[in-house]
Amino acid sequence: MGKCLFITGTGTDIGKTYVTGLLVKCLHDAGYKAGYYKAALSGAERGAKGELLPGDALHVNETAQLGETIPHLVSYIYEEAVSPHLAALRSHQPIDFQKVRRDFEAARGRYDYLTMEGSGGIICPLRWDAEQHVVLDDLVKDLGLGTLVVADAGLGTINAVVLTVEHLHAREIPVRGIVFNHSHPGDFMEEDNAKMVEEMSGVPVVAYVRDGDRSLRLDAAKLAALYD
Repeated sequence: MGKCLFITGTGTDIGKTYVTGLLVKCLHDAGYKAGYYKAALSGAERGAKGELLPGDALHVNETAQLGETIPHLVSYIYEEAVSPHLAALRSHQPIDFQKVRRDFEAARGRYDYLTMEGSGGIICPLRWDAEQHVVLDDLVKDLGLGTLVVADAGLGTINAVVLTVEHLHAREIPVRGIVFNHSHPGDFMEEDNAKMVEEMSGVPVVAYVRDGDRSLRLDAAKLAALYD
């Protein structure tokens, strides 16, 4: 079985998928057998034949040049751009977590380094109906994964990152590092944000991603060491 790392964010639209693509690409380009998996994706668009296209998963697939098929990339695809639990309710397609585990284990078996991307922030509800109440952190804990937190480099990130890390630690979910997205090298506030986040959370900032970056400025071996 391959090693795995779960990618979460401090919120929705933080650039988690963009960063995830660069993470997988970094490993793939360095010769690691690297793959990607996502349990549930909402906000999919329709293709020419009416099929649902999971944009986030396809972005990573293309960025890292994985050449994977959609069923291997994501288990549940929803059209409405709402939380997965609500999309599932409205489409009458609740997530079966036994299927998610099977798909996850299959993906882990295909790759030496599997990157699993979450949906929204770590407290995103995946299923909330009469039968089950499951939040994203429940799934991460059940799969026994360590996490990497993607956050915006700018104003407000100290609060968002520290709260996310504290919640993960409270759930006894390991946090391997933090990646700051939308970074501006030399910005005094962002430099202080990184310093404060590291001191207050005890978790290192392992990489900085600027808008438009096509590669990750992080040694692939150091990135691979975050997986377990």
